[in-house]
Parts: sequence; structure tokens; C-alpha cells
Amino acid sequence: MNLISADTIFSKYAKLVYIPRLSIFLFILFQIVGMLLYPGGTMFNKASIGYTFTENFFSDMGAYASRNGEPNYLSMIMFSFSLTIVGLTFILYYSTLPFLFKDNKINYSIALFGTLSAFGGSICLIGTGLTPSDLVLDAHIFFANNIFHCFLITAFLYTIVIFRSSSIKKKYSLGYAFFFLSIFFYVGVLHFGPSAHLNNSALIFQVVSQKLIVLAFVFSVLHQTFGFSNLKP
Repeated sequence: MNLISADTIFSKYAKLVYIPRLSIFLFILFQIVGMLLYPGGTMFNKASIGYTFTENFFSDMGAYASRNGEPNYLSMIMFSFSLTIVGLTFILYYSTLPFLFKDNKINYSIALFGTLSAFGGSICLIGTGLTPSDLVLDAHIFFANNIFHCFLITAFLYTIVIFRSSSIKKKYSLGYAFFFLSIFFYVGVLHFGPSAHLNNSALIFQVVSQKLIVLAFVFSVLHQTFGFSNLKP
């Protein structure tokens, strides 16, 4: 019987294709389960039942208690697991990615800076999952906002690297460019958009914006895996 070796599991192909795809699946699964387990309550309607897709932030699932005051342990665990998995996956992914561009010193140098910023974003992903917003709000906001600040830099630098590379099709640089623009606009929403505390309409605007950027994040990672799928397992 042939055993799967550690070298196979942690090959470049696995770290750039298999593991990110599995991470995406687990992230979506844990988020859905977390939503189903969330007791209820929104910022402006404490009596609402369950998770309201357009009025509850993802972070509501990560709170120690739901907005209606009930314990939120199970949803919090799902939220924490999902972000920790994604954060660790990105550390593995971006520690591998620069080595695809070692044939060009400029590309390799730019990729290293992009990876350094991705490490910061990955740590912030894990930090967001481990800081319940109702207990340590300032720390939670710091980590949550800096996910996007860090990956904004990463997306910009890797757009350049992949566009300059001769080993990866140019269409994948367009995917990274879409990733960059999506984060750029969301960072604008974070800094210049209406406060979610203003009224229910502003809350919906912020919540839907957050859902869209997470969707863009997921789509971008999935798209990137196809760019590396020609690597040998």
C-alpha cells in the first residue's frame, strides 16, 4: 500500500492549489453553519431571530454573546475556526508563491514584499477570529481593518508580478487586478462610508459591502488556483 508522503502533501502544487481550495470550502461551510447557529439580534433590532444576511456583520458570529443577549458560543467557534484556517492557509500559500518567480530578480523582489504584507494580513485574519467584538472591540477593529490594508498592498504587488511573468497567463494578472480594485473600493467604504451606527440603511450598506468584498476574496483565491493548476503535483 502506497502512503502519501509529507513531501507530496506539502508540495508547491498542494500549497498553491489543493490546500487553498480546501480552505475555501471549509471557510464557506463554517460560515454557513455559524449563521445557522447564531441566536439572533441586529444592531437596530435586538428581537430579530437568527442571522440576518443584510443586517449582521460576519463579526456578529464571532461575538461572545449575540446581539439579542443570548450566548453565542457555537457560532463564535465556527467563526474563529474559519478565519484561523484561512489565515494559516494564506501564510502557507504566500510563503510558497515567490519561488515561482525566482527566474526574474525584479519579480522575485516584488513578490517578497507582497508576501510580507500578506503575512500581516494573515495574522490579522487570525486575530479577527480570536477577538470577540463585544469583549475587545478596539483589538477586533484593528485586526479586521488591517486585513484589507495589508492585502491591498499584496494584491497590487502581485498584479505587477504576474503581469510581468512569462510563466503564468496574463488573464490571472487581471484576476489579481480585480482583487486589488475590490479591496481598494472597500477600504474607501471603511474610511469614508457612512457609519453602521448611523441608521439601519447605513448598516445594510456596510454589511452588504462586507459580504461583497468577502465574495471577491473567495473568488480571487479560487481563480488564482487555476493559474497554478499546471504545476506538477
